[in-house]
Amino acid sequence: MSKNIALIGLGYWGKNIFRNLLELGALHTACDNNLDVINEYKSKFPEVNFTTSVDQIMNNHEIKAVIIATPAATHYELAKKAILSGKDVLVEKPLALTVKEGNELVELAEKRGSILMVGHILHYHPGIEKLKEIIARGDLGKIQYIYSNRLNIGKFRVEENILWSFAPHDISLILSIVGEDPISVKAFGADYLSLGIYDITLMWLEFAGGVKAHIFVSWLHPYKEQKLVIVGNKAMAVFDDLTEEKLFVYPHKVEWLNGKIPVAHKAEYIKVQIDSHKEPLREEILHFIECVRHRNNPRTDGKEGVKVLSILERAQKYLTLTGRSTQVNSKFFVHESAYIDEDVEIGSGTKIWHFSHILRNSKIGENCVIGQNVMIGPNVKIGNRVKIQNNVSVYEGVEIEDDVFCGPSMVFTNVINPRSFIERKNEFKKTLVKKGATIGANATIVCGVTIGEYSFVAAGAVVTKDVPPYALVAGIPAKQIGWVCKCGVTLKFVGNLAKCEQCGSEYKLETESLIPLKEDI
Repeated sequence: MSKNIALIGLGYWGKNIFRNLLELGALHTACDNNLDVINEYKSKFPEVNFTTSVDQIMNNHEIKAVIIATPAATHYELAKKAILSGKDVLVEKPLALTVKEGNELVELAEKRGSILMVGHILHYHPGIEKLKEIIARGDLGKIQYIYSNRLNIGKFRVEENILWSFAPHDISLILSIVGEDPISVKAFGADYLSLGIYDITLMWLEFAGGVKAHIFVSWLHPYKEQKLVIVGNKAMAVFDDLTEEKLFVYPHKVEWLNGKIPVAHKAEYIKVQIDSHKEPLREEILHFIECVRHRNNPRTDGKEGVKVLSILERAQKYLTLTGRSTQVNSKFFVHESAYIDEDVEIGSGTKIWHFSHILRNSKIGENCVIGQNVMIGPNVKIGNRVKIQNNVSVYEGVEIEDDVFCGPSMVFTNVINPRSFIERKNEFKKTLVKKGATIGANATIVCGVTIGEYSFVAAGAVVTKDVPPYALVAGIPAKQIGWVCKCGVTLKFVGNLAKCEQCGSEYKLETESLIPLKEDI
């Protein structure tokens, strides 16, 4: 076997890759940025080339492929440099830290004709290969539920949380077994050792075909556990990587008494024979070598790695939303396509819909409805029971009190004379929308005004000055054309008195101000 593969990283996992590459006769050069580590390895393996220079590897034309086993934050830059240097790449999980970076690596590898493989090692485990055969034969029937536990005490990380460190393997495997992407991803966790670095997470996945799955990972567990359970309607399978046999099938049955009461009929488990002499890491490296030699697409290629990144990003977003940096008064709903920054307060009963973004230090009250494609903040305060319809941006400087309605595509501004090339953030003018006001669709509110209590801005109006309480304004620029009841109905006056035809509320007009005499709502 040609010695044309370089290894970057001789740490926790790199030392295992080093051993396998050395035994396979494929190692050209090993690299680590820690000189003490290099010197220690040199004393034990004097026949091996060692370096602390990544560039030395990239510029060596004898080296055809690179395996990257460094901290996750370095994967993108190192993989990109290797591909641009004409190398094939096997990068340990995760491929990168964002979907954007992962997609860039995939596109770059395709453009350069490089092999890009991700180290999702479970796919190369003989027990998992046999499990996939069992599933494909239909021995388990229709898959209904999958759960995975990957638990241990340590090794603790401070640069990445447990979700990114432990979960990629299980996400990759579950996606492969189910054969589709999840329609819903949720995650819950806790950070006890380092603030913001989750030590324990539970991820919940739902698939369109009806399969549900959860992944429980922790490095704060009293003992080590690496277990995958597949529940089918004919039988169940357990992959336990810490047992000698590894794979078991439980052909339990469920019988319905009188068609109403389910009763379990337990059966003895069956040990499934596997080739226990195969080391998964060696099989993974051999697969990479074969892909490099024959230009085959890897089983766990870059695109598969990006799918895993997508799930991780969705789970991380949910963690951020429900974490300690977002204050939760009670239950609220946020669509998974929406994004909530840190230090945001959301009241109970509030719903935030598709593609909306709530920026930092914003506060949204209780029982609000935030429509699609809405942007709020930063530093914006929204009252209770506010409805903001689709395609509205509520910029810094705007404050909205309780019970306000903002119609579709209406516009707030916060600077009088904006220029793209002049910074005017210190010139924001405050706009206040008082309790119960309505702003119609496509209306524009020029900054620095107050929209009075229960006033009504007609659709398409352009408001350039204060709107009195209960006033009805319309036109460009907006002018007052009448008065409205608290319930929103236009009032008709007899002299200076008016009674709402719908709710019966009564009002008196005094010197261009409307005075409520009796409001029945």
